[in-house]
Amino acid sequence: MKNDPKAPLAELRNIYAEVEARALPRQCELRTGCCHFRLTGKTPLLTRVEALLAAKGVRASGRKKLVPRADGACPMLGREGRCGIYAHRPFGCRTHFCAAAGGPYPRQHVADLIHRMEALDEALGWHDGSRPFEAAVADALKDA
Repeated sequence: MKNDPKAPLAELRNIYAEVEARALPRQCELRTGCCHFRLTGKTPLLTRVEALLAAKGVRASGRKKLVPRADGACPMLGREGRCGIYAHRPFGCRTHFCAAAGGPYPRQHVADLIHRMEALDEALGWHDGSRPFEAAVADALKDA
């Protein structure tokens, strides 16, 4: 994987496709409560490879950096209530840690996928563990 820099991102996309295939019933229709990190006290934690993919989404949205919001919401939450990096959103956002939408996926439902993401980080030489969304993506944007 170290020889092909695109391989970890391709594998992460495969993991995200598996999450979609295992989807549990949820009621998330443009609910954005979970995107308000300061209000919920919860922020998605990203592996390094997730941060790299999210950074690609940030750049694809026309941004070069994340701009923190005064209200403490995700910097990628648009005024219209849509995610600016929806196709690149992290695992935590995909597994609905939002209580209003139905709560988080049970760990046993996704533990194997989490382990695969952690293995991708190890293959990239990253051993520092998951980090909060804004810090992880900001660093990935600098490194890209």
